[in-house]
Amino acid sequence: MSTMFVARSLDEVRFWSRIMKEHSLFLKLGFRCEDTQLIQEANQFYSLFEDIERKAHTFDVGADPEQIRRFNAEVHTAVSHIWVFKRKVLGLVITCQMPGANNFPLLIDHTSREAYYFRNRLEELNAGKLEPLPDAIISENVFFLRIMADHAKFIGHLLDPSERKLEEQARSFSNDFDTLLFQARDLESMKPQSQTVPLLDQFLDVNRISVKALRDFKKTAKELIDACRIKSIIHPLLADHVYREAERFLAIIDMLDASLPGAKQQSGHAAGDPP
Repeated sequence: MSTMFVARSLDEVRFWSRIMKEHSLFLKLGFRCEDTQLIQEANQFYSLFEDIERKAHTFDVGADPEQIRRFNAEVHTAVSHIWVFKRKVLGLVITCQMPGANNFPLLIDHTSREAYYFRNRLEELNAGKLEPLPDAIISENVFFLRIMADHAKFIGHLLDPSERKLEEQARSFSNDFDTLLFQARDLESMKPQSQTVPLLDQFLDVNRISVKALRDFKKTAKELIDACRIKSIIHPLLADHVYREAERFLAIIDMLDASLPGAKQQSGHAAGDPP
């Protein structure tokens, strides 16, 4: 169990500390030249999470669990601070105190939801508490389906208006994931009666198909942006960032599916630990 705790902790910190670091950069790029204090804070968070990410890679699964528990607590403090920063920026934008800033309110809220998720994961790990599998399946999918829907909206809005075909595809993905999110919330409201293996297995299978399609779309968009073959204001790192999050969601779907009683044998999905 101690090895599993260390492995899960390092996996979460390595993935999400990089995400937090990149959020700092994206927020900074959206600030105005006169927002010097906010730019400085974003730079500090970038350096902070860069250090955390680097430190996380110095550990291996044989590390002392108590050392990792202390590390998780340190990271939890850092994530709590960046969450407060993001909510502060959101308030400034929504109350029109930063006219001309280039960060969508939904994007700022999106990044803060991911920080809140990361913070909760660290708390769960250190407390040795994980949600029962049926609850985890629904809650993880509710969280990530909304993230995927947001990504599709951001891509659509950051493409040049002349990229009509790609914009249409992004809008279609946005509608698809909004629908999947509504379905997930319906399943959530029907708990515990909805928490049967056949329903949850079907739920994961349907989501997997759409996430794979969106992942492939993001991969294509990333390659086109890297090759300067489409017109957009999408930062190449942002394209890679959203692609990695889709890959993360797919891995979580497969791990959850493999953990369902009998699901592994029925579906043939690879085994793995639930998040």
